[in-house]
Amino acid sequence: MTAQVALSTAAAYPEPTRAAFELAAELGYDGVELMVWADAASQEVASVERLSRTYGVPVLAVHAPCLLVTQRVWTPDPVLRLRRSIEMASIVGARTVVIHPPFRWQRRYADAFPDEVAAGRDSGVAVAVENMYPVVRGRVRSVPYTPGFDPTETGYEHYTLDLSHTAASGQDALALLDRMGSGLAHVHLADGSGRPRDEHLVPGRGSQPCAEVCSRLAEQDWSGTVVLEVSTRRCRTRYERAEVLAESLLFARLHLTRSDGQGVDNVTSSSADRG
Repeated sequence: MTAQVALSTAAAYPEPTRAAFELAAELGYDGVELMVWADAASQEVASVERLSRTYGVPVLAVHAPCLLVTQRVWTPDPVLRLRRSIEMASIVGARTVVIHPPFRWQRRYADAFPDEVAAGRDSGVAVAVENMYPVVRGRVRSVPYTPGFDPTETGYEHYTLDLSHTAASGQDALALLDRMGSGLAHVHLADGSGRPRDEHLVPGRGSQPCAEVCSRLAEQDWSGTVVLEVSTRRCRTRYERAEVLAESLLFARLHLTRSDGQGVDNVTSSSADRG
């Protein structure tokens, strides 16, 4: 396989960032995508580097603190948060920063956003803008992002395709994949039922063409990173969480195997290691 398979540190929640590194090492993930959030260990370069060395797990991507709940992480200024994310990625050796489009009320940030995203190129980091989804409350449907939740309508050099978000937005994931084209740098592999909310289901448990997306990437020898960004918050024990994440990893490795068999050894060895 040319694509790498990483674990989002958010997938270990409510356990801390350290737990995600430990799980990634135990289960055989190629690395992690670091979600920068309230956990202090996710905010400090030295802590991240120490976790990476301790568990032998590289940081392949950094998810900037752009969620509603992380608007005060590092600084209230979203431009500075993006710049700091790029700096962190550059230091820890991650090749991608994942970023959401600006919220509608972030007008100054929205004006600066295209230039700030493009500036990542100078650091050798791909700033990959993620597809989002509308917010639905009752009969009211609103789009909290500007200019919208589909970044291909604006056009950026790099994109993140999130399949939980295509489920929530009702978008055709394969059509969006085609529109992203050669700009696709990163994939969040998770599923959704089609309900208007971000579910982060294990791939294969929802309505999204997770297997088809992976197969297309494999046939194209795509060399980005596929990140399992699934929710395990309902798991009651570490064993249950590990079981969910092992299933997710196996799904990714199986469907990222080319039809000519390339990648089979990786799938077999990973399964053997777990057994």
